[in-house]
Amino acid sequence: MSRRAKWSLIIGLVVVVGGGIFALTAAKRGGKETEVRLEPVAKRDLVATVTASGTIEPKTKVDVSADITGRIVRIGVKEGDWVEKGAFLIQIDPAQYEAAVKRGEALVASSQAAFVQAQASLDQSKRMWDRMNELSRTSSTLVSAEQVEQSRTAWEVAQANANSAQAQVAQARAGLQEARDQLSKTRLVAPMTGRVTRLNVEEGEVAVPGTFSRETALLLTIADMSVVLAKVQVDETDVVRLALGDSVRVTIDAFPDSSFVGRVSLVANSATLTATQTAGGSSDQAVDFDVEITLDDPPETIRPGLSATARIITDTRDDVLSIPIIALTVRGHEPVANESVRPPAPAGTDTSRAGKAKASEAEGVFLVRGGTATFVPVKVGIAGEEHFEVLSGVQAGDTVVAGPYQVIRDLKDSTRVRQQKQGEAEAPAAGGSR
Repeated sequence: MSRRAKWSLIIGLVVVVGGGIFALTAAKRGGKETEVRLEPVAKRDLVATVTASGTIEPKTKVDVSADITGRIVRIGVKEGDWVEKGAFLIQIDPAQYEAAVKRGEALVASSQAAFVQAQASLDQSKRMWDRMNELSRTSSTLVSAEQVEQSRTAWEVAQANANSAQAQVAQARAGLQEARDQLSKTRLVAPMTGRVTRLNVEEGEVAVPGTFSRETALLLTIADMSVVLAKVQVDETDVVRLALGDSVRVTIDAFPDSSFVGRVSLVANSATLTATQTAGGSSDQAVDFDVEITLDDPPETIRPGLSATARIITDTRDDVLSIPIIALTVRGHEPVANESVRPPAPAGTDTSRAGKAKASEAEGVFLVRGGTATFVPVKVGIAGEEHFEVLSGVQAGDTVVAGPYQVIRDLKDSTRVRQQKQGEAEAPAAGGSR
């Protein structure tokens, strides 16, 4: 055999062996399937909810604080006591205010005496001017015009003095009324019927007005617990879904085995500002809105300040087509006409960056037919706890990839898949894949 023939034989053998190895590898790769969890598209009853946390508060409460400064000499209630409207609460030392009342009374008496004196002077000057005026008309030689003018001026001065004295009486009486009002504020009584839910002071402490600090001035709080609210904070993305009257299920940490029914009674129109936002800090922080929920039948032992979680029902759907939340993902997608299932790209199709330029982000699911997962855009409606309402894109009976989360996130179009074996672990996910 010639050398040329030997080389031809060797090259032929290499080609055959290499082709066989390549074909075997390609066959193995082509036969590899990704294990996924499959779930059929089916009709379900869905309930859309918003969950928020907050505290229990009474609908009506009054923070009692002092309008005057003084030392507390007696406290007539304890925290937790039930009080009726007008019941005695706290006595502030009245000594200086009683003295102010006595000073006011003395000033009123003095000003009244001055007014009486001024009135007598007025009467006397009036009689003197009347005599001078009469004598002047009888005979011009008995009194001079100057004397008549002087008597008239004296009467007018006396009249002004009397008016001044009368004004001083009114001023003194007003001062006395103010002193009595200040004295009355030394005795604090209940402004409403309710329970003392907070008592911040002890006998001997000094009560101060709340001009500069409300917390410093607060003496006690009285609450009417006949109507109980759960005050929660809802994120800006969810508050637009709420409406007055929405049904709510409230759980209270202090009552772990119970839940309570309520209704949304108030949705704030403005956001709750944090201390940083109030001071002009960063506006990138979360924006929350206050929402009040009125409990229908609160327990008798409920107290203000208890932690609560509210599950607000914003919408419901009965017997609607749905897909698992975890199945929804986002992929770059180029829409085509009448696309219920996008076929695999034919051989030779341009998959370069230029070929993907027209693709756009779309929400959808991986629809499985014949063991192949194909990305299909879908339009969804409300979200339940585990499923989305699906409005278009899939039909009842279709099978979609519903997990695991990591697999859906990395899954490529036209991938071969098979059902995950029973009992295999799956990474949990809080929402749809992205």
